[in-house]
Amino acid sequence: MVLKRTASLFFFFTLLLLFACNGGKDKTPATTPNTDSSDTAGTAVIRELPHVKTEPVEYEDGIKTFKSVMAFDSANPGKKPVVLIIPEWWGVTDYIKSRAKQIAELGYFAMVVDMYGNGKVIENPKEAGAEAMKYYKNPQLAQERFDNALAIAKSYQEADTSKIAVIGYCFGGTMALNMARLGEDLKGVVSFHGGLENYGITARKGGIHPSILVLNGDADSFVPVGVVNDFKKEMEAANANMQFIGYPNAKHAFTNPAATAIGEKYKIDIRYDEAADKASWEEMKKFLAKVFS
Repeated sequence: MVLKRTASLFFFFTLLLLFACNGGKDKTPATTPNTDSSDTAGTAVIRELPHVKTEPVEYEDGIKTFKSVMAFDSANPGKKPVVLIIPEWWGVTDYIKSRAKQIAELGYFAMVVDMYGNGKVIENPKEAGAEAMKYYKNPQLAQERFDNALAIAKSYQEADTSKIAVIGYCFGGTMALNMARLGEDLKGVVSFHGGLENYGITARKGGIHPSILVLNGDADSFVPVGVVNDFKKEMEAANANMQFIGYPNAKHAFTNPAATAIGEKYKIDIRYDEAADKASWEEMKKFLAKVFS
């Protein structure tokens, strides 16, 4: 591998879950920690911090070229804990890039994982579902893509390679949990309304190294109670350090301001929940501070 930096019912349900990871168009996150904002559903005013540096990242594995972004606070000297961000099934959208900026504002070195290659952004749900399914069915391929991005993040002098965590949204939340199941040496994993099924890679006892935070909507029809219970049993059997927080009445995709409109357009049971969005972000902040301490 060459890494080069330059600046049946099961699958039907899975596709429904993937489609529910909200619209393919770029979106601005409502949650704006450490910013002055006047949020409404689907919009936000984000105070730009000039010292938060964002730049494109390009790397390759000998077969594909990957295009992503990284962000960090240049006014904060020294090495910073690394937070990788795995996107929704739509790819490296402006929405997920803005999440990277938010992470950087918290004092971390943030980098988005380009799972598909070439910074691909998909707007067609059918195409996105087919692309994402490759990584559900082949967790090792997902791990290869994750490891490629991780190696690039570690190569930056601003990155504290002893402190690494990953967060993910929807599809990305499932992939983040799978990285823990596959034994990645991380400090923490955070899933925002991600699918909880293990897709055949059940965590083994003692095999999960990071602490895990799952932020789930209690009214998420794509993550039914049975799946939640199975996940909790899996984590308990693996002796995982896992915290599960459910938000009453919050549906799938509750962190994305555009979810309500997308749900109505495509008759999908998703909805933005401002309270759950902000509360889950605060939980993530506390979690990261703890695992990096």
